[in-house]
Amino acid sequence: MIESGLRPDKYAFPFALKSCAGLSDLQMGKQIHQHLLCHGCSNNLFVDAALVDMYAKCGCVEDARLVFDKMPVRDLVCWTSMISGYVHNGYDGETLEFFDLMRRSDVKPNRVSLLSVLLACGHLGALRKGEWFHNYVIQTGFDSDILISTAVIDMYAKCGSLDLAQYLFDHTRGKDIVCWSAMIASYGAHGLGRKAVNIFNQMIDAGVKPNAITFSCLLSACSHSGLLEEGRRYFESMNKHYGIMLKLSHYACMVDLLGRAGLLLEAEELILRMPLEPDPSIWGSLLGACRIHGNIDLGARVADRIFQLDPTQSGYYVLLSNIYAAKSRWDKVQKVRELMVKRGVNKTQGFSLIEFNNCVYKFGVGDRSHRQSDKIYSFLEELAAPMRHLGYVPMTDFALHDVEDEMKETALSHHSEGLP
Repeated sequence: MIESGLRPDKYAFPFALKSCAGLSDLQMGKQIHQHLLCHGCSNNLFVDAALVDMYAKCGCVEDARLVFDKMPVRDLVCWTSMISGYVHNGYDGETLEFFDLMRRSDVKPNRVSLLSVLLACGHLGALRKGEWFHNYVIQTGFDSDILISTAVIDMYAKCGSLDLAQYLFDHTRGKDIVCWSAMIASYGAHGLGRKAVNIFNQMIDAGVKPNAITFSCLLSACSHSGLLEEGRRYFESMNKHYGIMLKLSHYACMVDLLGRAGLLLEAEELILRMPLEPDPSIWGSLLGACRIHGNIDLGARVADRIFQLDPTQSGYYVLLSNIYAAKSRWDKVQKVRELMVKRGVNKTQGFSLIEFNNCVYKFGVGDRSHRQSDKIYSFLEELAAPMRHLGYVPMTDFALHDVEDEMKETALSHHSEGLP
């Protein structure tokens, strides 16, 4: 249009931005943003709403917020785009804060915004917040919506309230495949594979046909519960009995299942003969199994495959380093560190979340940012003795080799993922 000499208007720009959002083409979206500024089409509700949506779907939530804050008028679509953008880009706390801001602005939420906040509560493990939103769903009549009901069930399960999730599931009318799959995934995530299998059997008896996502949830449940033979059977039945084409996610689950069972070579053979091109995550599942079972040779071979496909992800380097560290191969550990430096790969610091008094706190290894950190660490030390009495044994194999075991235990006790 521009090359033809035609002047785009406030009607053309939203369609162009929508296309960029669908393609996640941030570069083109930014170019269109510049064009609309030059053509004086900013401060238009529909244009600005399309801009917010484009930036959010392209992962630039900060840019989306800048556009949003400058809008003289905001409708429900704009608010929903921001909330959805926050949750899908990992800004769970901001999702809940923005929802509160929307309510204070007298804007009534819709289905999408409620789905987003329930998802955020599940990600954060924010049970009290989730309970509040569940009550809000009931008060506003959204509890009759099967997608919302499923999101509530999923939220409770992710927050650890499986009994309540099961109760709500049992009392949900018109359960669709999404609802059944969510319940299967819930039990699988908590290592209750047998219950996940029971839910699957109930679904089949109810005449509901499973889809590819259902089998991903089921295979994952089998993997996390060590149900090897069941996993094999379901994997083989997907195409044979249900006509479902196997996807990378299904192969990844099977590799994980075989790896956890110690069948590392069989897992490698499955990857090598699969008709799809394996991605780093599939090889990564096998690398994780090599760490668990201490297989250095296969671990090194798998790591080479991964680094050829994606040399930028720090997690795979850490896994390989841990494999070497567990066998006291400190020379190899040093080489992995040097390789990371050479390739400019930085280890991403992990963090944990905990809900206390209706607030969610985020902390990482050795974190002392909280104003009561001295009391927190003092209480943690008090927990150490009863933990050992109950059988807790810290895994110091992966800790630094040049410190004493007592220091290793101290370091691990202050690690966010090492806390009970």
